[in-house]
Amino acid sequence: MGQIGRMRPELTFTSDCAQIVRLPFDFQWTQAGPVLFHLWALVLEFSHLLLTFSNVTQKLCTPSRNTPQKVFLMRILIAEDDAPVAKFLSGELEAEHYDVRIATAGRQVQQMVEEGPCDLIILDLNLPDISGMDVLRQVRIAKPHLPVLILTGSARVEDRVDGLDSGADDYLTKPFAFSELSARVRALLRRSSLPFEPVLRSLDLELDRVRRVVNRSGRTIELTPKEFALLEYLMLNAGRNVSRSSIIRNVWKLSSDTLTNVVDVYINYLRRKIDVSATETLIHTERGAGYRIGAISNPVR
Repeated sequence: MGQIGRMRPELTFTSDCAQIVRLPFDFQWTQAGPVLFHLWALVLEFSHLLLTFSNVTQKLCTPSRNTPQKVFLMRILIAEDDAPVAKFLSGELEAEHYDVRIATAGRQVQQMVEEGPCDLIILDLNLPDISGMDVLRQVRIAKPHLPVLILTGSARVEDRVDGLDSGADDYLTKPFAFSELSARVRALLRRSSLPFEPVLRSLDLELDRVRRVVNRSGRTIELTPKEFALLEYLMLNAGRNVSRSSIIRNVWKLSSDTLTNVVDVYINYLRRKIDVSATETLIHTERGAGYRIGAISNPVR
C-alpha cells in the first residue's frame, strides 16, 4: 500500500453554532485514500448530528426570558349567569394570577364547591334555578370558612343586610369598579388564612357561627342579627377587655369617634337574654376599659 499523506482536519463553529467543516489538506490519494475519506466524512456527520441534538435540547429546556410564566395563587369561583360580566371578571382576575372557574346556576355552584377546592366565591344573587341566598346558606353549611363576596345589582339596604346576616363576608353592588372588587377579594383572602372556629364557647355559653344559634346550659337564646354580631365579637375576644370604640368599629362599622350610647344599650339587651336566671354572670363591665365576657372576679355591673 502506498504512502498516505498526513490528514489535517479542521472543524470550526460560527457565533450562532453553525458548523463549518474544512476537509483535510495534504491528502495524497492512494488505494486507501477514498476509504479513509469516507470514514472521515461519517465521523464529521455524526458529530454534526450530536451538536444539532444538543442545541435543540438546550432550547427546549431553557425558558425564554420573554415568555411570561403564569402562576396561580388562589382559586376563585364566579357564580354569575350574565355571560359578559362573568367573562370580564374572569379575564381581569386571571390577569392578576388567580385560577378562575365560572358557574352559571345555583346547583352548579353547589356541585363545584363540593367536588373541588375553592378559596373564594363571588356570588350573584339572581341565579336562574336557585336563589343566591339559598346557595349562600348551603355553602355556609358545607364550608363555613369559605369567603363569599356578594356581587349583585340590588342596592337596597335590606338586601345588603339580609346577605351579610345570611353568611356573606362582603357585599358589592353593580355597577362597580374592578379595582375596588380586587381590593375586597385580597382582603377576604387575607382574612381566610386565619383559623376559623365554627363554634365559640365561654363556660356554658355556646355560639354556633354557622347555624347562627346561641345556647346556654341547653337553653336556646333568640338574638337579633346585631345582638348576635356583638356577642360573637365579645366571644372572639373572650377573657380580654374590649373597648366601646373597638365595638363601634368592628360591629357597627362606624368611626370610633362616633358619639352614641348604642353599645351600652345592646350590652344591656344581651345581659337580659344571656345572664337572666344564670348562676354565673358572663358579661362584665370594666370601668374605663369597656366590656369583657367570661368568668372574672369582682365585676362591675
